[in-house]
Amino acid sequence: MTSDLREPAAARDPDSARKNGDAWQDDVRAGVRHVRDLASLPLSPAEREAAQEAAAAHKVRVPKPYLDLIDWNDPDDPIRAQVIPSPDELIIAEGELDDPIGDHAFSPAPRLTHRHADRVLLFPTYQCAVYCRFCFRKESLTSIGRGYTREALEPALAYIVGHPEIREVILTGGDPLSLPDKALAEIRAHLEAIPHLRLLRIHTRVPVALPSRITAGMVDALQGRLMVSVVTHFNHPRELTAEAEAACRAMRQVGFVLLNQSVLLKGVNDKVEVLEELCRELMYRLGVKPYYLHHGDLARGMAHRRTTIAEGQALVAELRRRLSGICNPTYVIDLPDGGGKVPLAASHIESRDGGTWRIRGQDGEAREYREVVAGLSEPHL
Repeated sequence: MTSDLREPAAARDPDSARKNGDAWQDDVRAGVRHVRDLASLPLSPAEREAAQEAAAAHKVRVPKPYLDLIDWNDPDDPIRAQVIPSPDELIIAEGELDDPIGDHAFSPAPRLTHRHADRVLLFPTYQCAVYCRFCFRKESLTSIGRGYTREALEPALAYIVGHPEIREVILTGGDPLSLPDKALAEIRAHLEAIPHLRLLRIHTRVPVALPSRITAGMVDALQGRLMVSVVTHFNHPRELTAEAEAACRAMRQVGFVLLNQSVLLKGVNDKVEVLEELCRELMYRLGVKPYYLHHGDLARGMAHRRTTIAEGQALVAELRRRLSGICNPTYVIDLPDGGGKVPLAASHIESRDGGTWRIRGQDGEAREYREVVAGLSEPHL
C-alpha cells in the first residue's frame, strides 16, 4: 500500500519519462536528497533521530518514484528497509569491513579496479541516484562523493589502452546512469575507440529507483560499436512497477542485454515465495535474466540484514525446484580480499567449523570466511 502523502508511482504514464527528458531530474528533486529531508517523512520522533544519526554515517538519497512504493504503515516494509536509515546500522559487528571485496587493493589507477584478467571496473562517478543502506561501497561513496570529469578518468583510460587483454569495461560506482546523457556519450566514445574492447557493461539501480531516467536520449548515448549489457538491481517484486517495465523494454528493444543481480537481505527477500515471484517476473515480464543472488557482503552495520550461508543455500535449492532454469540466479559470495565471486556450491567449499567456512576462490586460493549475523551467539549448525 502506498502512503497517502504521495501520488502513487503507478498512476503516472509509463511512457512519459521517455517523452520528457527532464522528468527524471524532477523525480530526484521531489525525493529525499539530504538527511534534513528525513524530517518530511512519517517517522516517529525516535525513528527520525536514529535515522538522522545513521544517515550521517552513510549518505541518504531516495528519488520520489521509489519513495512512493513505501507503505509507511508497515515498519517492516521491504522497500523502506532498503533505503531509510536504521539505528541498527550504527552497530558495527566484529568482522565487518570498510572495503568488503578488496576494491582498493586491486586499483592500479584512480577510478579503476582490475581484479580479473579480461575486465575492469571503471568508476565515472561516486554518486548514486539512490543510496542503498546495504551497499558494500557505502564507505567510499560517503567519503569520496566525487562526480564525473573527463580529466579524472584519463589515468584509468590510459591503463585500459595499455592492457590489450581487457575485453570488457564495467561502469559502476556510484551509479553511472545518474550521469547526464552528454557524459555517458563521452565515456562510451572514449571506450569504443579502444580497439581491443568488446563489451560495455553498466551496473545500475536506476531502472528500479528512478525509471524516468531511462530516456531515448540516454539509450542513444550508450549505443555504438560495443555490445552493451545493463545489469539491474531489483531485490523485491514490489519494485517491478509499470515504469520499471517500460524502462527495461526501452533498453531491450535497442538490443541491450539485460541481467539482474539481487542481494539476499533478511527481512526483505529471504522468503522463497518472494524470490520465486521476483525471479519469474523479471524474466517473463521484464525480459531481464536473473544473474546473481549475492550473499550479503561484510559491509559495516549490516549484520541485521545478513542471512547465513546455509539459509541462502536452502532458498536457492527450493528455487531450483520451483523455477525454470532460465529464471534461476546463481547464489554467489564475493569473497573478501579480492577472491572474486564464487558460487556457493559444494565444489567450492573446503570445510566448515560452525559459522566459519573455508572457501576456494576463483583464483584457486582457499580463504576463511566467518559469518557475521545479528543474534548468532553460538556456531550455526
